[in-house]
Amino acid sequence: MTGGTGGAADRAVICGIGYRVPDRIVTNAELCARLDTSEDWIVARTGISRRRWVEPGEATSDLAVRAGRAALKSAGGGQIDAVVLATTTPDQRCPATAPEVASRLGLGGVAALDVSAVCTGFLYGLATAAGFIAAGLAERVLMIAAEAFSTLLDPDDRTTLPIFGDGAGAVVLRRGRADEPGAVGPLVLGSDGDRSELITVKAGGARQPFPGPIPDDGSQYFKMRGREVFRQSVERMSAAGTEALSLAGWQLGDVDRVVTHQANARVSAALAERLGLRRDVMAQNIADVGNTAAASIPVLLAQATADGSVEAGHRLLLVAFGGGLTWGATTLTWPHLELHDA
Repeated sequence: MTGGTGGAADRAVICGIGYRVPDRIVTNAELCARLDTSEDWIVARTGISRRRWVEPGEATSDLAVRAGRAALKSAGGGQIDAVVLATTTPDQRCPATAPEVASRLGLGGVAALDVSAVCTGFLYGLATAAGFIAAGLAERVLMIAAEAFSTLLDPDDRTTLPIFGDGAGAVVLRRGRADEPGAVGPLVLGSDGDRSELITVKAGGARQPFPGPIPDDGSQYFKMRGREVFRQSVERMSAAGTEALSLAGWQLGDVDRVVTHQANARVSAALAERLGLRRDVMAQNIADVGNTAAASIPVLLAQATADGSVEAGHRLLLVAFGGGLTWGATTLTWPHLELHDA
């Protein structure tokens, strides 16, 4: 699916950004003490040296609130008409987590909903927020992507446990013009349900509810068929990114930074090779935070803004791939934004 975000005078424009990662740092050495693996193996396979995990009792909403508060400060305050939360790890199955987040931010009464597209969640959430603005339902939307993905992981699985981290990133979008810095470009979104078995958490839903005790077959944990996911992610992200550039009227040479979902350092390298880009064009933070699923793009954008690797005026290509299967891409020229502590 492709589409813009309204007419020339009716675009969603990013005007604030914030992020939050948990205080707890989990190093490769800590994981190797309990898994049949080595620090060198983890770095070689993933590019990850450490990640952040929530503490017991800390939930997705806690991260979302902190990131959302920072984004609101970055945007200079102002009215918010809707809250969109992209997450695979809601605080509970029912109700959605977004209304609680809105209430805790002092935004009670506004429209609030969860979006679930796994690691493509930020881009699907961005499209949802842009749709609110284009439809005239909102002037300003707080869009948060937050994950406590460590809560889904098998503590004995060396293939998935080292990969994922927890975190939240948020942006504020306002109604604006297509020629403004921060205006979200044409969005490319897609899915392939025929391959849904490649990335799963099978138990706990309507098809396989918990009958009582937690199942002992591992079906309550995140599972991924890594080799096929790798192939699909590079193929789908390169195609979606190329289409988004074409719709925006950009060439690959126009792109200053590619901000991709931080799935795995090898995926980013393979994507750069497929697109014919230098690796230094690929913004990265996976070594320090791991794969934070839906939160990875906004967390990376915030951290790259803070360290200067993404600057105002940079032309960005955003691409992601996740369970579903889902994928997406868009373009934008990065605006000048102030970062604030949550």
